[in-house]
Amino acid sequence: MAVAEIQRLTSVLSLSREVRESAILIYRQALDQKATRGKKIVALVAASVYAACRQCHVPRTLREVIDQSRASKIEVGRAFTLISRELRLALRPLEPRDYLVRFTQDLNLSREVRTKVQELLGQAERSYPTSGVLANGILATIIYIACNLTGEPRSQDRVAAVAKVTPVTIRNHYKELLELLGLPADLTNPLAHPSPVAPRKAAAVPDGSRGYGSPKADNL
Repeated sequence: MAVAEIQRLTSVLSLSREVRESAILIYRQALDQKATRGKKIVALVAASVYAACRQCHVPRTLREVIDQSRASKIEVGRAFTLISRELRLALRPLEPRDYLVRFTQDLNLSREVRTKVQELLGQAERSYPTSGVLANGILATIIYIACNLTGEPRSQDRVAAVAKVTPVTIRNHYKELLELLGLPADLTNPLAHPSPVAPRKAAAVPDGSRGYGSPKADNL
């Protein structure tokens, strides 16, 4: 049952054979070390898959694994803590950069926005704690800021959904990161900070009239 569930989870999450085999090995080692006491099989399986992702440096959040598992967040979290402690797994802290390519692709962001995200992230990493369980939340906030800076706004809800965090997480980091990065507090209004990209030529309009336009916020 456990191996079948690992195969199902890794398939749904589009994970590689390497991750699948690592998850099976971790699960079997947990059984051998009796690190499964009092835990549901589905929780242990999800924890093993998440641990395998971390071992293989595959950027998947715990939330993504939980969403596809048949166990609760608390059950999977406790199982992961137990397995990683008992097996003494060497798992490096997650970094925002681990998720950068996937998140920006999922949000269909331009090269300009991706470049701005990398620039802001580099600044933040020098003086802000970005590693660990908050990595995807930090990156989500920086993406949200970069989108507004470059005139390609995305809603907090959409960015949060891609990053598997809540909009509250973005709001919690938002003001502090703006201050740290030396940015004004009104970035939610893209008109206040025009994109540095040269504007497109306005369509021809009849004599005596002028066309006005404003960037539309992406509220999807």
